[in-house]
Amino acid sequence: MNDTEKSDSGIVAEKSTNKAGQPAAESVEPRPETKGNAQQQHTHRTQSRARMTQSLDRVRKAARLRKKEQLTALFHHINVDSLRTAYYALKRKAAPGVDGVKWLDYEADLEPRLEALHRRVHRGAYHPQPSRRT
Repeated sequence: MNDTEKSDSGIVAEKSTNKAGQPAAESVEPRPETKGNAQQQHTHRTQSRARMTQSLDRVRKAARLRKKEQLTALFHHINVDSLRTAYYALKRKAAPGVDGVKWLDYEADLEPRLEALHRRVHRGAYHPQPSRRT
């Protein structure tokens, strides 16, 4: 019942003695490194059940906190996955956009459209149409 579990550490770091001015007789044993996905970014689920990276969350927070600053070099955050996440975050029953395309119509060929949009954005060929004011 009290067997060593897989998650239990074999080495326990102990605090060194507080002898001011004198080097400790023995150094403190290091703790073993954590196992698992420690190097991966932590992610959280969005409303559309897709994964959002922590870096995009940090960009969002920075934009909210420093509204007067200009954000630069954000193209590396735009990929097909982030475009898909943004698409599924849209309201499905919203009115068509200025181009007249509805949410369901765009979804018919979603993957090729997202890949083409991604290429146009990174080439600099994408120019969004101005929003329609009613």
